[in-house]
Amino acid sequence: MSYQEAYGSYHAVNLDAQTSRASPVELVLLLTDGLLDELARARAHIVARRYEAKGKSIDKCVEIINGLSSSLDFESGGETVANLANIYEFCAIRLHGASIKLDPVMIDEVVQILTTIRQGWKGVQERNG
Repeated sequence: MSYQEAYGSYHAVNLDAQTSRASPVELVLLLTDGLLDELARARAHIVARRYEAKGKSIDKCVEIINGLSSSLDFESGGETVANLANIYEFCAIRLHGASIKLDPVMIDEVVQILTTIRQGWKGVQERNG
């Protein structure tokens, strides 16, 4: 087993352990952290002109955003949830634009938005103990 395979196996086991005991807010934070990591990779792929890898990273980011959006509770969340869904949709659209235009600045915009959202979820986590 190569180092990369061993690391991948460790990461998968560690992630499984984290998600099995995580609260809904912790799951959102884990997904958002993974999304921010993948956005950094997508940006680096654009800058390095690794377009196939960029495409895969952007697709992964959009899938995570769609997962976050689909987990929203529209029945009890009210206007806040509707606004969050719109923000997630905006981020996905910007990522498609970044992919087509090969524009890392558009990815930076999404990172800034998602970092702010992450801070909000972190505040919810701290408030709820």
